[in-house]
Amino acid sequence: MHTWTAGPFLGFDTETTGVDPHTDRIVTAALVTRDARGTRQRTWLIDPGVEIPEPASAIHGVTTDRARAEGAAPREALEEIAAALVRAVEDGVPVVAYNACFDLTLLEHELARWALPTLADRLGRAPSPVLDPLVIDRALDHDRVGTRKLGDLCGHYRVEVLESLHTAEVDVLATLQLLECLLGAFPELPARSLAELHEWQRGCHRDWATAFNARRAEEGLPGVDLEWLPSAEPAAVRTLPV
Repeated sequence: MHTWTAGPFLGFDTETTGVDPHTDRIVTAALVTRDARGTRQRTWLIDPGVEIPEPASAIHGVTTDRARAEGAAPREALEEIAAALVRAVEDGVPVVAYNACFDLTLLEHELARWALPTLADRLGRAPSPVLDPLVIDRALDHDRVGTRKLGDLCGHYRVEVLESLHTAEVDVLATLQLLECLLGAFPELPARSLAELHEWQRGCHRDWATAFNARRAEEGLPGVDLEWLPSAEPAAVRTLPV
């Protein structure tokens, strides 16, 4: 077993104006550090600079009026989020994100939108190591039927969630607990190094996306990007919600 399983980890999640990571904006974000000293979190409420659609507000509870009155300027908040993620990656701390493809792609487009260096610009590569409980569960329990939203997996793995999901900090805490459950349920995970797991997840996502896209094509519907995480050129990816 590799020692990385004891942490540290940096959990990341966003709540947004919608489900398109290319055009939608971040409304709230959370970074949660978990290590031997415990759990520490930092959250952001951001004025996205556009109207927040009512369906999005109904999910995460942030209205346009509140974001404008209380939210931070996007450029300032996004720089803080990106800098914290880059510090973690450079220190070898794994970033834990549920459906990382969505949140990290969204962040890259937001950074570019506000004329800030993307994570890939700052690192010279896609961020790694990343641990994505959605990709891991989908790969190791692929025959299980049903949807795989965060709430579904929390129920399946008996993760206790004390507050409603769909606030960024609650979702991050649930994701970190879910990762712990996955490590216990599948001993092959802690037997691998972080670098091995990162590359394995890339392949797992590509295999899933290839099959998913084939089914979508039969229905005349768009597919998803075959790459799990955004590269140095994130502008041409297409990701759908879970």
